[in-house]
Amino acid sequence: MKPFKVIIVEDVPLELKGTEGIIRSDIPEAEIVGTANNEAAYWKLLKSCIPDLVLLDLGLGGSTTIGVEICRQTKEAHPEVKILIFTGEILNEKLWVDALDAGCDGIILKCGEMLTRADVSSCMDGKRMVFNQPILQKIVERFKADVNSRLMRQEALVDYEIDEYDERFLRHLALGYTKEQITNLRGMPFGVKSLEKRQNELVQKLFPDGNGGMGVNAVRLVVRACELRILDIDHLQPDES
Repeated sequence: MKPFKVIIVEDVPLELKGTEGIIRSDIPEAEIVGTANNEAAYWKLLKSCIPDLVLLDLGLGGSTTIGVEICRQTKEAHPEVKILIFTGEILNEKLWVDALDAGCDGIILKCGEMLTRADVSSCMDGKRMVFNQPILQKIVERFKADVNSRLMRQEALVDYEIDEYDERFLRHLALGYTKEQITNLRGMPFGVKSLEKRQNELVQKLFPDGNGGMGVNAVRLVVRACELRILDIDHLQPDES
């Protein structure tokens, strides 16, 4: 690595000291040109010196949104500055997505394996999506679960002979659409009576042994479709208008 300048944004003194220690011992090419423990201190520091890299903690002052906004505004004003998120927010996956949307170059979780020379080197070499092992493990687990869910759904569609219109009908019922609204979907060739007939046919497909002598309304049908993985409850989206 070539020599570069870094600003550390961290509001916990002990963690700041640890991060400084890692950089000084493992990354001699890095010159720490300043540290900031809040948003105001960061912007003041940025006016006096534009760094090559910002190591940014997201949870400043107990707020997770401040770090994301610092990232977004810094990238808008200085797109050449690398921003590596270094955070203890190990369970807040939505926050990781917000940080990526804000333009960060990578996320390092403060658990298990800490900040490494390899992480910083990858970031400074221009690589995007730099992650350490804990977050990579979570990404891989989520990817595997998503793939398995999609495969199970495809198998369910085949096993229960669910065609495109059945799937669209069930999905929009799950989203709260009425049959009248579903008939108005683009490319939906059925009227209300035809949808009612299709609903009865779906009941027979999804409840081949009946429902314990009880009737099956639209809500129960949708729940059954989710149970059988015909519908993916985590990815329910209406058709595009």
